[in-house]
Amino acid sequence: MEYFPLVLDAADRRPLYQQLYAWLAGEISAGRLQAGERLPAKRSAAANLGVSLNTVETALAMLAAEGYVEARPRSGVYVADVAPLVPAARPLPAAAQEQTPPQWDYSFATSGVDTSLFPFKTWGRIARGVLSADPALLNPGPAEGEAALRGAIAGYLHEFRGVHCAPEQIVVGAGMEYLLGLLAHLLPAEVALEEPGYPKARRIFENSGLQVRGVPVDGGGLRVDALERSGAGAVYVTPSHQFPTGALMPVGRRSALLRWAGAAPGRLIVEDDYDSEFRFDGRPVPSLQSLDAHGRVVYVGTFSRSIAPGIRIGYMVLPTALLARYRRVFAGYACTVSRLEQQTLTGFLTGGHFTRGLNRARGQYRRRRDALTQALHAAFGPRLALWGAHTGLHLVASPGLPLTEAQLVERAAAARVRLSGLSRYGSPPPGLDAAVVLGYGTMDEDAIRCAVRRLAAVWQA
Repeated sequence: MEYFPLVLDAADRRPLYQQLYAWLAGEISAGRLQAGERLPAKRSAAANLGVSLNTVETALAMLAAEGYVEARPRSGVYVADVAPLVPAARPLPAAAQEQTPPQWDYSFATSGVDTSLFPFKTWGRIARGVLSADPALLNPGPAEGEAALRGAIAGYLHEFRGVHCAPEQIVVGAGMEYLLGLLAHLLPAEVALEEPGYPKARRIFENSGLQVRGVPVDGGGLRVDALERSGAGAVYVTPSHQFPTGALMPVGRRSALLRWAGAAPGRLIVEDDYDSEFRFDGRPVPSLQSLDAHGRVVYVGTFSRSIAPGIRIGYMVLPTALLARYRRVFAGYACTVSRLEQQTLTGFLTGGHFTRGLNRARGQYRRRRDALTQALHAAFGPRLALWGAHTGLHLVASPGLPLTEAQLVERAAAARVRLSGLSRYGSPPPGLDAAVVLGYGTMDEDAIRCAVRRLAAVWQA
């Protein structure tokens, strides 16, 4: 080596000798300077780098002290025999080719809502007022959620869903997934889920170490007789609008489910009141929790559908006995929702904005439901069978054609129409072997009609 190929940086806050030391140590550690290689003479190195002789001598002395170099009398300074501490650079493996997501012209996905219905101005005005009115909200708040928000949720649930609870029984958290993850630690070791059912709930419970038992559903929702045979100590149900079949659990079966819970100590029912706020036909059916006289129902809900998915505010109503256990297990946990968002939602609820917005959204979605059902009947006639159109933002349809479910889905995808087969969520009930799930939350009426015409063309080709 004739000189050090290094430019010392005057803007670097480290002394010049430390910069030279660090560079030489790195080159030797990486094996780029080989053992026995002679370094440039001190004076020529100093001249080349534009530094004092003392700077070079100090750096070399530090390297010698640590065994990186050795000085040989009347010969110079040489790189010591140091095994590379850092392996030589290797070419990085080629990155896996990312798959381009499919491009859809129309989407019947069940997870979306129409974000144009979100009251941006009202929400923003309340949020600004909350922030300016109480800077203390920047500090940590109650672990179960803001008292005002829990009170507002309790009032709403009692008025619209018949839920009987005190605000202290409510736990607020960042979405359904988080709350179910907490709840999993309070449930018996074996929990039953509807089959077909909500796949995310299954994943959460399994990831939490629970044994999951699938229980079949029929036109009245989860079959209690099959639940009895499952051996489970808890069950997760969507009685007001079973996901994905849309079945409504009648009162008689709800009573049977509550009797099952009361027949053995420790049994629990987790009621996910999924999409209950979007009931279009008939009077709303009271919640299962409102019929529970023995504290066996945990009621869970979220504002993801009724306001927007990005709000990420969910809640669960715990029976009094379970609440004490929750506080023991999760003592010290903090609420996962910003206090500012909690207070904004409180103002949104107590100011009547939520109810007005929900009524407006319900009218919009009812028109889309009507457009979808009318278009399907026009396209497929008396062969068509529909399930679950009374509530929620999706329905199940069987066009009555000589096609399998897989063929229905494949032909739709080829026509750039996104939808899912019912079997994606588990074993379908009898009579629903060739059915698809159609969500209509994100498309307007014209797009829905166009999408159905395209399905009719490819399914009947």
